[in-house]
Amino acid sequence: MQKLLWFSGACSAPGELSWCQARPAFTVVNVDSAAEAITALSRGDFDCVLVTADMADTSRVELLELIHGIDPLLAVIFWNPELSPAEAVRLFRAGAYFCFGHQDSVATVRESVENAMEEKRGRERAADVEPWRSFLVGDSRAMETVVETIRLVGNRRCTVLIGGETGTGKEIAARALHAAGPRANQPFVAINCSALPENLLEAELFGHVKGAFTGAIQARVGRFEQAHRGTLFLDEIGDMPLELQTKLLRVLQDREIQRLGGSEIIKVDVRVIAATHANLPERVQQGRFREDLYYRLNVVPLQMPPLRKRTSDIGLLVEHLVKKICLMEGISVKTVTPEAVERLRSCSWPGNVRQLENAVEMAVALSGERNALFASDFGLGPAVPIETPSAECIPFPVPEAMDFETAVTNFERAMLERALKTTAGNKTAAAELLGLKRTTLIMKLRNHESPVGICAVR
Repeated sequence: MQKLLWFSGACSAPGELSWCQARPAFTVVNVDSAAEAITALSRGDFDCVLVTADMADTSRVELLELIHGIDPLLAVIFWNPELSPAEAVRLFRAGAYFCFGHQDSVATVRESVENAMEEKRGRERAADVEPWRSFLVGDSRAMETVVETIRLVGNRRCTVLIGGETGTGKEIAARALHAAGPRANQPFVAINCSALPENLLEAELFGHVKGAFTGAIQARVGRFEQAHRGTLFLDEIGDMPLELQTKLLRVLQDREIQRLGGSEIIKVDVRVIAATHANLPERVQQGRFREDLYYRLNVVPLQMPPLRKRTSDIGLLVEHLVKKICLMEGISVKTVTPEAVERLRSCSWPGNVRQLENAVEMAVALSGERNALFASDFGLGPAVPIETPSAECIPFPVPEAMDFETAVTNFERAMLERALKTTAGNKTAAAELLGLKRTTLIMKLRNHESPVGICAVR
């Protein structure tokens, strides 16, 4: 049974929201204050929070931060006739699922609540059906492309070549591929091909017999044998020496190895996943990588996107990393202020997720006993001041007499129109461009009843 937490307070419209109480699909729990809301959330698992009360003991943004401190993924919807566009913008930036004002109908709010609950149910179903999905944090279009590729080839035996810049999470993707297939309960063995000299790398991969070389006082099983019936991950395959590339090609073709210094043929059943940050076609042209090995490895290419191309995932990544690091340190999980998340999204992150993880670890360490993490904890300096835009920068004409709410509404309308025009009317792409959920974009489109532009785009 789904559960809705309704922060109703002294709400003057309980009759209008009677659908909440009458609907058998979910249970409604009413609270009157922020303290009651936090207590209820701490004791039970809710699918959505609806806030219709006037804030007496706390601001709406503070309430949102308190709720997300307990469950960062919980959808929080605000509906209040007094809600101004400016405050709605602040709530959206702080992570609100949606905000409604006096012009919005009960049916619109109900649809938003049901969409929020359905999204959570979808995430739970995905976690149950595809446990490997937990390896990959993010729901941007770039990451969904990675997820779909893994979903398609996870059950196959084919070799996968993972490309991407340093720190993008290539090994994490390899582990997800392993977990997504029938070999999930078998060994996952990883080796970095650039970390060892050629003679030691060959012995690591194929093993050796006793006396094969100086110091080989006993026989040793190699990584291929260790990964039998499982997966072998060859990281930084582009740095493998040419002579060893020839031996690897034969193993991939024949699925059999010989230990160093031995003559016994050993059959292996191994799925090989390789990764590199290098441009392998370029190295092939330079004579530094075998062309036949490249085609043997590149059966299914998988490209991990750099962090700068998936900035919408930074909030989820930071939350995941904070939780991971706090658990490793044995301390209570800290929260990150919305302002800090926005600043983190504005950074370029040349070191990608690995650099972000280092910044999160530093922030947790520097915060001491404090529960909240601020931008300064991550080593971020003061924000660069933004110049006031000139009149030419405003995307709509501004008459001399215009109040603030009208200006915000017109600006939002112009942004939506521009995004839809840029994406040729594709709402999913427009939502990604604006950093919104698709359902949020659709709700906003319905709120702007323009006879041209937005409503004309399908």
